[in-house]
Formats: sequence, structure tokens, C-alpha cells
Amino acid sequence: MASSSDRLDTTLAALADPTRRAILARLAGGETSVTELAKPFSMSLPAVSKHLKVLERAGLIARGRSAQWRPCRLDAAPMREVAELIDGYRHFWDASFERLDDYLTELQSKEKQRGRQGKKS
Repeated sequence: MASSSDRLDTTLAALADPTRRAILARLAGGETSVTELAKPFSMSLPAVSKHLKVLERAGLIARGRSAQWRPCRLDAAPMREVAELIDGYRHFWDASFERLDDYLTELQSKEKQRGRQGKKS
């Protein structure tokens, strides 16, 4: 069984490619055939299939079979782990922006004081 870290690595590797992200974006609109998914890309159907296999291994899509139709659908559950990872850094950025905001407020206050002192002379 793959560890949480291995699953996260696999998910991030799958999301690293812009073509795969575009495929996921299209699947967010609903179930679609491989042929339909391949239309906007200037690559062969086998190349698109390779991308789909990477997404499937990462658990980001599921593929079905209905007669001749092989529908693909989004399974966004693995992205929850990515969101949780990124959310952990949100506290860092929030604190950094708060410190920056405090610093800018302090600079503005000093500039106003200098402006008042310059007018008195």
C-alpha cells in the first residue's frame, strides 16, 4: 500500500504537466470520451492516452467502458491532500503579509510626520 507521501508525490507529478491540468479542467465539466478530450491538443491519440494513464495512476481520473465509448471522469479526491499541504503554508503567507502591512503602515506614518515637520520650518 502506498504511503500518504507517495500518493502526494504521484498526484503532484501528475499535476505538474500543463496538458494533464488542461485535461482535468475539461473533465471538471463532466464525463467525456478520450476522443473528445484529445480534440483541443495538437498531439496524437496515443500521446493523450499516456497522459490519461498518468492521471489514472494518480487517482485523478476514472475510466469506464460503455460499449464502444470509453468515458473519463474527474476524481478530485487526491487533490484534497494537495490542498491540505498548500493550506499549511497559508499561515506563513498570512503572517508575512501582516508583517508587511504593519511595516508599510509604519513607513506611511513616518512619511506623514516628516511632511508635517517640513511644513513647520
